[in-house]
Amino acid sequence: MKSKIDSIYIKHNGDRIYQGDILRDFKYQDRVFIEDNKIKIQERNIPYLIVLTQDCDLEWDFNNHKENENVQDKTKDKINQDKFLHSILICPAYPAEKVRLGTHLEELNLTMEKLNSDRWNLVKTNQNSRYYFLDNQSDLQIPDLVIDFKHYYSIQRDILYKEIKRYYIGSINELFRECLSQRFAFYLSRIGLPLIKAEVCEK
Repeated sequence: MKSKIDSIYIKHNGDRIYQGDILRDFKYQDRVFIEDNKIKIQERNIPYLIVLTQDCDLEWDFNNHKENENVQDKTKDKINQDKFLHSILICPAYPAEKVRLGTHLEELNLTMEKLNSDRWNLVKTNQNSRYYFLDNQSDLQIPDLVIDFKHYYSIQRDILYKEIKRYYIGSINELFRECLSQRFAFYLSRIGLPLIKAEVCEK
């Protein structure tokens, strides 16, 4: 059966967060540890972020919260909160041209590697396991984006729900978000094997 999915992106008007949701200019408070165990809160602006938490977990979490909110008798114990999520996994996405030039983390005073034409072509065609390239969609104001799987965060569930409608611009469609999820999982599960010299047996 031919798939009915005919675009990389969709836009939903639902109340819940979906895997593949894209948010733009998200303000993120990052804790920075400094001397004497004092903590400084630093606000970061993430140009684009992609929700990576599995959609089934997001759906169970949303429905479980609704069930608890709808308990009529407030004197009774609420039903269990077994399906609650405490945080949601996201990956920042960077404008592609900035990644190519290595300038996408200038805000953090970090100099990243500039990619030559050959290496950039591998990124654009999704042949480099570290990166995931997303084509632009002008209708949703989504430019060419690159996700770097070395960069990922978890954001408190309630914070993301509070801000989702303010920053949401679109979502990655189902088959494409599952491709993204599988590649992310593959990258995190890779194993670096040690180099072992073969023993030379003397006759």
